[in-house]
Amino acid sequence: MPLALLALAIGAFGIGTTEFVIMGLLPEVAADFDVSIPLAGYLVTGYALGVVLGAPLMTALGTKISRKRMLMLLMGLFIVGNVLSALAPAFGVMLAGRVVASLAHGAFFGIGSVVAAELVAPEKKAGAIAMMFTGLTVANVVGVPLGTLVGQSLGWRVTFGIVAVLGVVGLLGVARLVPDLPKPGGVRLRHEVAAFRNVQVLLAMAMTVLGFGGVFAAITYITPMMTDVAGYADSSVTWLLVLFGLGMVGGNLVGGKFADRALMPMLYVSLGALAVVLALFTLTAHNKIAAAVTIALVGALGFATVPPLQKRVLDQAAGAPTLASAVNIGAFNLGNALAAWLGGVVISAGLGYTAPNWVGALLAASALVLAFVSAGLERRAGSVGRVVASGSAAASAVAAARR
Repeated sequence: MPLALLALAIGAFGIGTTEFVIMGLLPEVAADFDVSIPLAGYLVTGYALGVVLGAPLMTALGTKISRKRMLMLLMGLFIVGNVLSALAPAFGVMLAGRVVASLAHGAFFGIGSVVAAELVAPEKKAGAIAMMFTGLTVANVVGVPLGTLVGQSLGWRVTFGIVAVLGVVGLLGVARLVPDLPKPGGVRLRHEVAAFRNVQVLLAMAMTVLGFGGVFAAITYITPMMTDVAGYADSSVTWLLVLFGLGMVGGNLVGGKFADRALMPMLYVSLGALAVVLALFTLTAHNKIAAAVTIALVGALGFATVPPLQKRVLDQAAGAPTLASAVNIGAFNLGNALAAWLGGVVISAGLGYTAPNWVGALLAASALVLAFVSAGLERRAGSVGRVVASGSAAASAVAAARR
């Protein structure tokens, strides 16, 4: 794998840390600003919605410059947002800082996915994308647990200050290691937008929203679920997040490997198993050991869907994939926002901290249904294409015989 993938992974590490570390610090942030846990959950929802809006906006604004320069500008925006969060005097200001940082997220991963895929042979594209996303998953093994520990010990503001420093490292890595690849000739914004007329692109994005949303329904409220239901101490949340991160790393690498071999079967298995595990989480959350195992499985199965879904969009939007790739990253976070909101709704309704697991199971099951629909439409289109080709060949043969 090219060394440039390391630079992309470094940027992904910083972004992954700021996205996920807030979940381990929700009680501290809520207490500091004197707001409820569900209201503090809007720091997750706001970030996710910022990714959804920022992905197409920032990608469109970056069509006039090289992909490398755009990646550098996005890391700069990420740094500004995290500094604002670290210095926020009020909850609203911190929410604004989260949104500013989130504007860089979707476009960075979207453009980064395209760059990663262009650096390797066609049969290794999903693996290259997975390597970039390894930075995001490793963040959950190292960055998020350490950030949670620092936040609980020294204050959550210190954590976001450190994340801003990670952004600086990511910026320097992109500047140093990522090649300035030439943009494809003749591809303009209207060509990028035209990809959304493809129903398969839209179905892949819908699978992204629902499938990965299932993960966030459970994980957004993992701290109160583990402390109030499973009976863990607050200090145990750190290593529980490590388990989640280890699951993400393994699932991401496995998903990238098998997506290059059998993409749709990989989605069937990962989405189906994710729905089952999330449903079981409502029961296993009451036992410490079972809860810990389930958290690792949720991470593994959730991130096993990421490389195949991202590659699915790149394949279906071939020729002008940058905007579609970025918007699909936004789709991951739209699912996060939807799931975090729905999880807060069921908790506020008095259904308990395990209720979001049912929400997640239903979302993942819905994504599985869409995967079967997408494959069915693809098979039907292939059959029609073969019939048309056969008919054309027969007509040509008849015409030749008459001559």
